[in-house]
Amino acid sequence: MSTALPPVAPEVLAEAVENLTARLRKKLDDATAGCADTAVHEADASVTFRFGEDALVTLRPGPAGTVTEAAQATCTCLLAPRCLHRAAALGAAPLADAAPPEPEPEPESAPEPTAAAPGETRQTAPVGAGAGAAAEAGAAPAVSADPAEPVPALTAAQVGAAAALWHAAAEALAAGVTAGGAVVQAELLRAAHTARLAGLPRAEAAALRVVRGLRAARERRTAHRLGDLTGSFRELLHTAGVLASGAADPALTGTARRAYTAGGSLQVHGLCREPVLSATGYGGVVTHLLAPDGSRYSISDVRPGGLARARGAGRASVALGGATLDHAGLARGGLRIVGATVSAEGRLGAGRGVRATPLPGTAWTDGPAAPLFARPAAEAVAALLAGPADAADTETALIGCDVVVVGAAGDHLLVREARPDAPLLRLLPAHPHPELPHTENLRRIASYPGLHLRVLGRPDLDRAATLRPVAVGPVAGEPYTLRLPEEWLGRADLGYERLQGEHFPPPDAAAPASGPGSVPVPDAPDPLADSPLWRVRRLLETGVAGGRRAVAEAARGAAPQTAYGPLRRAGLTAAADLATALAAEADRRPRDAFGRLADPSPDGYAWAWLAAATHLAAAERFLVAASWTAATPSGATPAVP
Repeated sequence: MSTALPPVAPEVLAEAVENLTARLRKKLDDATAGCADTAVHEADASVTFRFGEDALVTLRPGPAGTVTEAAQATCTCLLAPRCLHRAAALGAAPLADAAPPEPEPEPESAPEPTAAAPGETRQTAPVGAGAGAAAEAGAAPAVSADPAEPVPALTAAQVGAAAALWHAAAEALAAGVTAGGAVVQAELLRAAHTARLAGLPRAEAAALRVVRGLRAARERRTAHRLGDLTGSFRELLHTAGVLASGAADPALTGTARRAYTAGGSLQVHGLCREPVLSATGYGGVVTHLLAPDGSRYSISDVRPGGLARARGAGRASVALGGATLDHAGLARGGLRIVGATVSAEGRLGAGRGVRATPLPGTAWTDGPAAPLFARPAAEAVAALLAGPADAADTETALIGCDVVVVGAAGDHLLVREARPDAPLLRLLPAHPHPELPHTENLRRIASYPGLHLRVLGRPDLDRAATLRPVAVGPVAGEPYTLRLPEEWLGRADLGYERLQGEHFPPPDAAAPASGPGSVPVPDAPDPLADSPLWRVRRLLETGVAGGRRAVAEAARGAAPQTAYGPLRRAGLTAAADLATALAAEADRRPRDAFGRLADPSPDGYAWAWLAAATHLAAAERFLVAASWTAATPSGATPAVP
């Protein structure tokens, strides 16, 4: 029997906290701590919590296993349902996704469907590390079919919901992790629910990510990263702030359901498959596909089940038009699809009328996959970075390159692209979970310096020259390379197949000598880490961790000229000015007419924090792009325009 608590809908928790008196709200964090350890799972799938002798809280999840209504959480005390016990039990449970998975709709009425136009690129939905975020969001950008078609203006309800969400986010940022307890989180959840009702699913999803990040930080979970929570705050404030101004950018508004349209007849070939593991308990697999014209598609199978389902779904049957393939076979095979339904992100649907016939697979060296490895990785990354900073394709696009293994360095594997004057690249596990084979496979590859390797992976645009491989294969014509079984068709899915000794060159095979100009492993340049921008990053993360007061205290420790002098000497004057303005705003202490200190509004501080965070993200984006080009001398930092 599972010991996990049932997920709770955000609006149910927000309502329970809102009904508490001010005195009970002060006790909520202490009451919530340790609730999960006292939970008892009953035979009827309900969960009970004992608070003393007279208070018993019972959570009765619905058929989907989620508490979606207030009546599903009851307490036996006299104050129920406005009691501390009920709110504490709901707060101890994980948050449910914003919108539960819905059945795929039939394609909208359209003219006679045709296949994708040659050269048209369809990006896949976020997967893997990004898939958790996508599953939480439950939304896709709403893209107009006609670029000339005017975008409808936001309604008054949407602007009001965005303004309320901005204020709640500003309050949460000013409080920080240390003071961002259940009450602050409930205010965010209530504003997020209002945004959902107003038709702003992307804003709601951003708020839920912040709340989950605050919970992870306060509970000191091992998977928590302060940098991730900082990025979530930046996205939430940016989205809510722009929408509150009345801007109706479809990419910021989002859509609650993934719209499928008729895609006509398609022919797709498998590229690879990878496990999907979401922080909200979803697990499964996504198989990446390519059409002959280079268009990208995907077929995913993600459901509640966590790690167990992510590991087993790799061989689950493909639920598409009666196809007899499983995901393992599709990753090395293909499909001819009649009556296809396709989402804006390239996800293939399984609506009525879809028919699929298996096709023979093709190797990476042939067919539509060959162009992926034809251009330098720096060009592929530059194309991604040229788009909007929050574009979905920057998180999902797969790029390919041929590399030579240099060796392990810390928690990553160093490789060099097999091109003249190519920089060192860092390979990190696409999924660091120890029960998935990504880390073990990279560790085994690192023990073969000089190994030639064909890598297909997702660039990590938050790190310098970093690639997260999802599949690898041998390099044709190279003697010192992988030796995979013939049935693997020249590639290994790192999330499902474990590389063994027999897949590598034999011990008596000599590794090729290192080429001229090789950089020793410990001296791999990192323009992002060597840049003085870390001072701004530390200030922003200090604000997220300790709130407004922590930023003010940090600013009092040294004069601005001393703290941000290295930024100005490096030519990063805008970053220095924004950091100075943030510190000054955090330390602003207004007084009322009688000279007494008054709490300042969090809006000014939130705008100053967002300005510094946005500039930092743009500057780091430039440095990341520079790290994919020719190697930068150690200690040097490219000039940021």
